[in-house]
Amino acid sequence: MAGNLQLESRHGKSRVRVSRVWRRPAAEGGHIIVEWSVAVSVVSDCLPSYTSSDNSAIVATDSIKNTVYVKAKECTEVVSMEEFAVILGRHFTSLYPQVSEATVTIVERPWERVVVDGNPHSHGFKVGVEKHSTEVIVKKSGSLLINSGIQGYSLLKTTQSGFEGFVTDRYRLLPDTRERIVATEVTAWWRYPFEHVSQLPSKPFCFTQRYQDVKKVLSETFFGPADVGVYSPSVQNTLYLMGKEVLTSLLMMYTCRRMNPTELLKQL
Repeated sequence: MAGNLQLESRHGKSRVRVSRVWRRPAAEGGHIIVEWSVAVSVVSDCLPSYTSSDNSAIVATDSIKNTVYVKAKECTEVVSMEEFAVILGRHFTSLYPQVSEATVTIVERPWERVVVDGNPHSHGFKVGVEKHSTEVIVKKSGSLLINSGIQGYSLLKTTQSGFEGFVTDRYRLLPDTRERIVATEVTAWWRYPFEHVSQLPSKPFCFTQRYQDVKKVLSETFFGPADVGVYSPSVQNTLYLMGKEVLTSLLMMYTCRRMNPTELLKQL
């Protein structure tokens, strides 16, 4: 409190661009590169910096930026962006007594391995389009929230789409149709059920594979079978089916891998 005012101090650093390369032999899959745009926001007890010009409790944005670089270098083994965000969040909330919460947001530039003469290149990459993103909130108590998503996923089909039976009034010009081109840009978010850092699996958890699985299901539901496709009566219906299929298909997929129920819920 400052007088009769209740203040919450939040500050941080955004647009920290960091790349990390893990150099593996071609026989082990070749090099892996990630390029991330990282934003860190911390909630801290630094009221005197506002009321009496005392900056002694502030973690400078320069320190936050340099921490991102240092922690990336310390990751000698491949990590997903979600795992890296958790690493950063736990660092800021454990190292600094005045920091009670850290929010880490990461957007990944989609470097994709190129294929030469039908073979994946060991160290060659090209830039894709859609972007993998995550927002992780870590509190000093260990409370955890992990949201991940996909942005800019552009999809188009030239038939098997219609729109009819919608509101008719004096403002309507668009006729009913069962034959049209449909194109859209998909943004999707999902939340992992880890609520505390202690719930994170001891074995590596492949967030990146979950992202690829979701993207595959979204695409397959939108397009339908390769030879005949699937009819879409509206964007709304297709959107609903895409979200529903992500939940049901991935549930079945991981059940088939004979995971125990607790682990299955964690993975979804």
